[in-house]
Amino acid sequence: MDLILWRHAEAEDPSDGVDDLARGLTQRGEKQAARMAAWLDRQLPEGLRVLASPARRTEQTASALGRKFKMRAELLPGGTPQDLLELAQWPRAKGTVLVVGHQPMLGQTIAQLMGLEAPECVVRKGAVWWLRQRQRLDQSQTVLIAVQSPELL
Repeated sequence: MDLILWRHAEAEDPSDGVDDLARGLTQRGEKQAARMAAWLDRQLPEGLRVLASPARRTEQTASALGRKFKMRAELLPGGTPQDLLELAQWPRAKGTVLVVGHQPMLGQTIAQLMGLEAPECVVRKGAVWWLRQRQRLDQSQTVLIAVQSPELL
């Protein structure tokens, strides 16, 4: 199984009276999402499942890919790595699952799956981390396939 974690692109700053979930992407964020979506589209297999947080900024990021996706409340800010992994059916699902979400949940999930000592790792805005679950000598392993940042595209 492949699990691709995509942090939403740069969003508007939180301001007084603006609901966090209503914050949209900045112009820079729209460009980040478009660049990353173009890169992902060339890499992604058919039959992939795409899941996104219902926050406006994640919905806009996922929309840049131009594929169908489901918005799931489990991916909202404040969710846990366990919420994300259960939703993605890691590592039982077949195929590839792309999750568009938020920090710190994405970084916490990566740290857990990679067996890092730190409780979370930094995931830059608009960046993608691609992980693969495989069996090797009767042992389950998580392999880091790629990390891509929109600034490098």
